[in-house]
Amino acid sequence: MRHSSIGIALKLGATLTFSLMYVFIKLAGHVPVGEVAFFRGFFALLPLLAVSFFTHGPRALVKTTRPWLHIRRSLTGTASLFLNFAAVTRLPLADVTAFSFVMPIFATVLAALLLGETVGPHRAGAVVLGFGGVLLMVEPHGFFGASFGSTSSIGAAAALCGALLSALVVVFIRQMSATETSEAIVFYFMTICAAVGAITMIWDYAPLTLMQTVWLVLCGVFGGIGQVCMTYSYRYAPPSLLAPFDYVAMVWAVMFGYFIFAEVPERIVLAGAAVVILSGFYIVWRERRVRVARVAEANLL
Repeated sequence: MRHSSIGIALKLGATLTFSLMYVFIKLAGHVPVGEVAFFRGFFALLPLLAVSFFTHGPRALVKTTRPWLHIRRSLTGTASLFLNFAAVTRLPLADVTAFSFVMPIFATVLAALLLGETVGPHRAGAVVLGFGGVLLMVEPHGFFGASFGSTSSIGAAAALCGALLSALVVVFIRQMSATETSEAIVFYFMTICAAVGAITMIWDYAPLTLMQTVWLVLCGVFGGIGQVCMTYSYRYAPPSLLAPFDYVAMVWAVMFGYFIFAEVPERIVLAGAAVVILSGFYIVWRERRVRVARVAEANLL
C-alpha cells in the first residue's frame, strides 16, 4: 500500500507539472511551435539526466537493442507534441485537457486493430459513449459547421489528432517494453523532439525576449519533471490504479485557466469531458477485471 501511495503521488505530480508546462507555453505568447518543441525537448533532458545519477546511471539512458523502435516511437510522439502545442495556443487550457482524455479511447481501438487485442461489447460500448462525449466537446468550436477553419476549430482538430498519435505511442511502448527501459524510451523521445524542433527553426524562428526564454526553459524543465514522475509512478503502482488520477489534470486546467488567463470553460465542453472521463473509467475498470479473470483462470490450469 505504501508503494502504491508513492505511485499515486508521482502521478499527481505529473498532472500538475504537465499542466504548468502548458501554462508556461501560453505565457510565452506567439512563438513558433517548433521553437517551443525544441525548448521542451532539450531542457526536459536536464531532470532526466539528474535522476539517472541516482538510479542506473547516465549510460542506461542510451542503452538499447532496438534503435529503430525508438525512432518510430519518438517521431510519433514528437508529432503529437507539435499538435498539442498548436492546440494550446488556440484553445483554453480546460479544452485542451479535455481533448487529451480521448487518448485511452483511441488506444483501445488501436490496440484492437494493431495488436489484435479483443475488445468485447462492454469496452466497445464505452468507446462509442466516449466518442459521443467528443462530439459534445467539439460542438462549441464549429468543428462541423460553416466556421470550420477558424482558430478554435483548428485547435480542436489539432488536439484530437494529438490524442490519436498519443494513443499510437502507447501501442508502440507496449511493443517496446519487453526489451527497452523506460529511461531510454524517454531519453530518445526528448532528444529527437529537440532535434526536430531545432530543424524547424531553420525556416520558422522568432527572436525571443528574456521573459519568453524564461517561460520556455521552464516549459522544458517542468515537462521533463512530469515525464520522470509519470515514468516512475508505474514502478510503484499498476496502470489500472493510476489511470483515474490522470483526470485530476482537469482540476489544474480549470484553476490555472481561470486565475491566470481568465478562461471560463463552456458547460457543453465540461459535459463532454465528463462523458469521456466516464468512458475512460469504464474501459480501465473493464480491462482490470478481464486481466484479473485471466490470471485466476491461469492459476486453475
